[in-house]
Amino acid sequence: MELNVLNADQAAASAEGCSASACGSSNDQMSHLPDSIREKVQNHPCYSEEAHHYFARMHVAVAPACNIQCHYCNRKYDCANESRPGVVSELLTPDQAVKKTKAVAANIPQMTVLGIAGPGDPLANPERTFETFRRLSAEAPDIKLCVSTNGLTLPMHVEELAKHNIDHVTITINCIDPEVGAKIYPWIYWNNRRVRGRAAAKILIQQQQKGLEMLVAKGILVKVNSVLIPGVNDEHLKVVSKIVKEKGAFLHNVMPLIAEEEHGTFYGVMGQRGPSDEELQDLQDACSGDMNMMRHCRQCRADAVGMLGEDRGSEFTLDKIETMDIDYDAAMKTRAIVHKGIEEELAEKQLKRERLAGVKVPSGPVAANKSFRPVLMAVATSGGGVINQHFGHATEFLVYEASGNGVRFIGHRKVDQYCIGNDTCGEKESALAGSIRALSGCEAVLCSKIGYEPWGLLEDAGIAPNGEYAMEPIEEAVMSVYQEMITAGKLDAESELKKAEV
Repeated sequence: MELNVLNADQAAASAEGCSASACGSSNDQMSHLPDSIREKVQNHPCYSEEAHHYFARMHVAVAPACNIQCHYCNRKYDCANESRPGVVSELLTPDQAVKKTKAVAANIPQMTVLGIAGPGDPLANPERTFETFRRLSAEAPDIKLCVSTNGLTLPMHVEELAKHNIDHVTITINCIDPEVGAKIYPWIYWNNRRVRGRAAAKILIQQQQKGLEMLVAKGILVKVNSVLIPGVNDEHLKVVSKIVKEKGAFLHNVMPLIAEEEHGTFYGVMGQRGPSDEELQDLQDACSGDMNMMRHCRQCRADAVGMLGEDRGSEFTLDKIETMDIDYDAAMKTRAIVHKGIEEELAEKQLKRERLAGVKVPSGPVAANKSFRPVLMAVATSGGGVINQHFGHATEFLVYEASGNGVRFIGHRKVDQYCIGNDTCGEKESALAGSIRALSGCEAVLCSKIGYEPWGLLEDAGIAPNGEYAMEPIEEAVMSVYQEMITAGKLDAESELKKAEV
């Protein structure tokens, strides 16, 4: 049966905005889910915003070939310097991938997930992909397996995915209108021939939608990735989000276009810009509806290793793995202990959140009969869900919004590391200026420590530095600072009027 392919005009009227259930904290986003789904995602760093503070993932690069061409993609097989999808330092055979996975899992016990995401499309390399999954299912049964695909051949592989207990699949869906798709995909390789233009986009869309429906029917969790391309699919993604939600997708991840000229992509060379932080947040909010929005994606390399936001791949190159003596049975026991400890910590934090539920702004005369605008705050953290990083050591900041509805995670802002050591602190003026520009729109930055120079420059930029909540849970600290701003009268109408006059 052929699926209908919608155009933008047919579907735009049904697109909806942001609802409370999808725009609150990470805890709110999971609260409406069945227990069976929460159990699957609670330790998956890509499917749970909270989990990404505690659990690690890795990708193995066993899939070099691809069956479509995207204007935003340029695959590289021996690159150590770029951090984006489609890039790897070394290709692996299935045997090498299994060895590397066991080595990483033994040395990074927080690792819970092994994914195949490239550098091409895993399902365009089915023999290599499924041989890797088959081996890992037998030899590392405590690791979750997941796959990311463009969806072109997905329908013919759903049964095999289910056979290997792969219950997390990501499909990249950038459009449901072939006219839009023709601007993103110059060609696909289908039935042993290259198909171009609108016809190619129509086939791809039909296959993606069919594969999504088949996965949902099998009880497999589906995350949909979409690349936000200003002027191409930005408004159209609101429709995409509604359609994939209706078809059963669990999570929607709207990512910014990466289009640097030096990457060699068509969009990069042609000068297609990526979205601003504000444009990305606005579209994510507009797409939210009742489906979870992923806002913590780092657009990882196809050979990424470690926590989201870090890459420890250089520790696990093939030559280094060959020298490692891995006792995986012992490693599984250690991993089980570590995971149990993390789960107990998360359960304790959940109890704290429940006790704090409903405490949104301070009580008493200060807050009486007043409503206060939301405030964006940046946080420096190296993981664990706490504020534990020096401002100058951060390579990214997490951005949270505090409001009368609580605290919600907005996204992350990448920066160049300002302070590398005592000999360089204070000398990297361009990096510091870049960090301050990246924090545009934020009114406070929370970190464990900060130097005098960045403190003053942040204040000059209208961003209040705060080092008073070191090692405190992020969401509690953000809400405390918000309450302090309210108590100090910084968010009342008179204060806002004075700020506007200045």
